Amino acid sequence: MVFTNMNGNGNSHKPVILSVLAHPDDETFGMGGTLALYAQRGALVYLVCATRGEVGDVDPQFMQGFDTIAERREYELRCAAQKLGLKEVYFLGYRDSGMPGAVDNHHPQALAAAPLDEVAGKIVGYIRRLQPQVVLTFDPIGGYRHPDHIAVHEATVRAFALAGSAGYPSDDLPPYQPQKLYFYTIPRRFLRWAVRLLPLFGKDPHHWGRNHDVDLASLAVEDFPVHAVVDISAVQELKTEASLCHESQGGSGVVRGLMGWLGRIGGRRESFMRAYPEPDGRLHEKDLLSGVVLNSNEP
Repeated sequence: MVFTNMNGNGNSHKPVILSVLAHPDDETFGMGGTLALYAQRGALVYLVCATRGEVGDVDPQFMQGFDTIAERREYELRCAAQKLGLKEVYFLGYRDSGMPGAVDNHHPQALAAAPLDEVAGKIVGYIRRLQPQVVLTFDPIGGYRHPDHIAVHEATVRAFALAGSAGYPSDDLPPYQPQKLYFYTIPRRFLRWAVRLLPLFGKDPHHWGRNHDVDLASLAVEDFPVHAVVDISAVQELKTEASLCHESQGGSGVVRGLMGWLGRIGGRRESFMRAYPEPDGRLHEKDLLSGVVLNSNEP
């Protein structure tokens, strides 16, 4: 299925999806299947990444040929973007803030320390320039309470509201209002099963992740409504290939081993909460572009 539409000038136009995230690998380990699926179907899929993941742990073996962690992780992101079929990747230029309580939270260039309106203003510029019908970002707790994820969520929500305002200036770009805003959210049923199963493999669900700083048990009790579920089974291989690009961040572990096994169980679908238009009652979408009207001008 290829998305096309004929406007008044007789020109074909493709839908545009903009994903706004925090670090290299967020685009793959989270909503990567959805991004790949819509790109494969013919949509123009863009990514705005707030940082280059400067604070991520990287083993020395992965630094050969790279001067900084940021260079390495940007390289991995561009590899993954190619696998997923993204049209373009843009960076906001902030610095990775690290996990809650880290000294990096207070770095002058840290995303978590940046004024909300400043970050939102930069995102407004991309929304107006790219003119997406659909915008995607993190859920209100940023998936696992990472300060940068939460900052991106808040800034994207703010930018979504400002982009269509004629009274908000942004590089002389005209106002533009996207039609839909979704938050990617980890299925709670999957998390609850993971919390039950991990101890059977000698793993502590309260101390998960490479640095054992993610409390899966506390995340499993959060309850966000799921309004859209996207079947990504047709592009699972692409998501796997993109995951392997993020070698320094354990991409092979996401594909293989225990994480790979858990992913194969619960990874055939990706879940989203729809923030705008606000759902009226129960909503079960299978297509994030359902009801979307295409723009007359392709970016």
